[in-house]
Amino acid sequence: MNGPPPASFPAFDVSKSDRTDALTVVGLTVTYRMRGRDREVLQDVSFRVRRGEAYGLVGESGCGKSTVAMAALRYLPRNGKVKAGKIIIAGQDVQKLDADALRSMRANAISMVYQDPGRALNPSLTIARQVTEAFEAAGVSRDEAVQRTVEILQRVRIASPERVMDSYPHQLSGGMQQRVVIAMALASNPALLILDEPTTGLDATVEAEVLDLVAQLREELGTAVLFISHNLAVIGRMCERVGVLYAGKLVEEGATQDVFARPRHPYTVGLLRCLPSVGRSKDTERLDTIAGNLPLPGSVTQGCIYADRCRLADDRCRREAPPPYRVSAAHGDQMSRCHYHERAVELPRASAEALPQYDDVLRDGERPALVLRAVKLSKTFHVSGAPLRAVDDVSIDLASGETLGLVGESGSGKTTLAKLMLGLLTPDAGSVLELDGTPLAARVTRRNDEQVKSLQIVFQNPDSALNRAHSVKRLIGRALSRLTALRGAAIDERLATLTAAVRLPERYLGSRTRHLSGGLKQRVAIARAFAGEPRVVVCDEPTSALDVSVQAAILNLLADLQRERGVSYVFISHDLHVVRYLSDRIAVLYLGRLLEIGPAAAVFSGPHHPYTEALLSSVPTLDTHDSKARIRLSGDLPSAASPPSGCVFHTRCPRKLGAICEQQDPPFLEASSGEAAQPSAHRIRCHIPVDELRALQAVSPDNADNADNASGNGSENASENAARNE
Repeated sequence: MNGPPPASFPAFDVSKSDRTDALTVVGLTVTYRMRGRDREVLQDVSFRVRRGEAYGLVGESGCGKSTVAMAALRYLPRNGKVKAGKIIIAGQDVQKLDADALRSMRANAISMVYQDPGRALNPSLTIARQVTEAFEAAGVSRDEAVQRTVEILQRVRIASPERVMDSYPHQLSGGMQQRVVIAMALASNPALLILDEPTTGLDATVEAEVLDLVAQLREELGTAVLFISHNLAVIGRMCERVGVLYAGKLVEEGATQDVFARPRHPYTVGLLRCLPSVGRSKDTERLDTIAGNLPLPGSVTQGCIYADRCRLADDRCRREAPPPYRVSAAHGDQMSRCHYHERAVELPRASAEALPQYDDVLRDGERPALVLRAVKLSKTFHVSGAPLRAVDDVSIDLASGETLGLVGESGSGKTTLAKLMLGLLTPDAGSVLELDGTPLAARVTRRNDEQVKSLQIVFQNPDSALNRAHSVKRLIGRALSRLTALRGAAIDERLATLTAAVRLPERYLGSRTRHLSGGLKQRVAIARAFAGEPRVVVCDEPTSALDVSVQAAILNLLADLQRERGVSYVFISHDLHVVRYLSDRIAVLYLGRLLEIGPAAAVFSGPHHPYTEALLSSVPTLDTHDSKARIRLSGDLPSAASPPSGCVFHTRCPRKLGAICEQQDPPFLEASSGEAAQPSAHRIRCHIPVDELRALQAVSPDNADNADNASGNGSENASENAARNE
């Protein structure tokens, strides 16, 4: 590496970018005024988004992704300012626009879709009023605005626009809300559409629908897209080019296929290695992690900003800031700010110590004793006098040291099922819950101390579960005093052991949670859940809001704690890659019904229930050669207040047989021969025989129509299939 360095990345020709680009950012430096000092949160950032192109911006939280978007819109907070650089949108220098010109640009040339559509919509106004405002702001009359609202809602694939227009935001699903927000953003046919984490809180199927919608509208309208996300698989699916931000600097850029296939910066390599992928599980290897934390804004004044976290760094890296090196790649130039970009892919992995073992883990086909058992578990709510069956006759069990993954769309009953296990909700009469073979009281208030501490939960959002006014030490110590018989010095000793187990540095014990990062907050929540040595921990979306680097560390932690302590998990998540990595078995719920359950490898490899098949086809991957077509489910999830007759999935099923699916509840089929007597068998609730499912799913359909054709089973064969199933 002592030879001459490659040529540095050339400066932009701004005169050309004015004519050919929807967005040009040149040398952008942004500062925030904090504690009497200007701290740089973006440093010399340059990139362009061409007309009709989708450009992805990735990096950990705090790297400056959203600040780029806010600077482009001139929406920086009061303590923020553009210190240097240019931002040009559709040929206009944003910083030079007066108030009227800026208002006109925001109304006509640029739009933004935020992460949470619920917060972007006014809960007190109907959808019609909010969308028509977007047209009226552009000078359209009221009557014409209403007509255009119907048209734009149809364009974003809303089947009944008139009904949606009369609705309020809370009456719509998350996916429907996001479609409305996208419709509002597209009302002005903007030259540039900025999407800031638009699918983070969505199900796999809804996320896929929103992404398909954005891609199709971009093709139809020629709109350029700046896509901000920490989900690298989504960026890989949506964007032609990608830029990687770290601590306010663009450290790598190039065609998405080139950057993901052969990253040339250690930070990009680290991000990609953090992801659970096909063939990886907690039993075979740990996820790679990125040690340390982001530097504070403005704290790095010399050398490479990534040096303190880089396993390739040497004295040169700490002494000399790397320039932007340029190399030729398969799909264009690739830029990297790394002295050793040629061997970035050789980055040593994080600690590769042998995986710790626990005596009762699943192995050699033997299943440990059951810890938790639920038989015919149901829960009916009464809404406006009408019964709503949220969980319907679900029977599952959980062995010692086992992880059961719960998957399904929002509204499928996953969280309700978890709350029934925890005793936070009372199940219907006839439901049975057992802990270690002993009946478990329905309500947590009627359970003894040992039973209460045996079942704990880790929530999705630690901010909502942790008291911001208390220190970390008090939060965990209070749980210890309530769940154990320890007192005084014994609590302090146990506290030290517990915080070490969850890799929480001692220096944070005196901190309030508001001073901690998302990953540290989740470690505090996990430590509190483990205070009483639980037998079962329910993890309800514990990593969905975390960066991939923090997610990898939390998943490793959960796997380590399971091996060391033999704890069992019920793991709820929309991210099927994460579920596959951590789970031993997987249960698939739909409208409160259990449609499939079995070992994780069997469920993912198939044959699957048609609903599971659709879920798996919707998950984006980093594999650019993955030609698997997505199966599009028609319509929305039916209401549990009036579920379909027969198979609850038949109204959306692309492999529906006919009348038998509409009239008869399907049986549970054993997916593999010889499994009938095994409690951990792979079972599928479907009228289609397992052998036919296996044959049908050997080739994924391009869409729901040819999925029906591929099945080769119309209603004329329903009787024959019914006879075989019986």
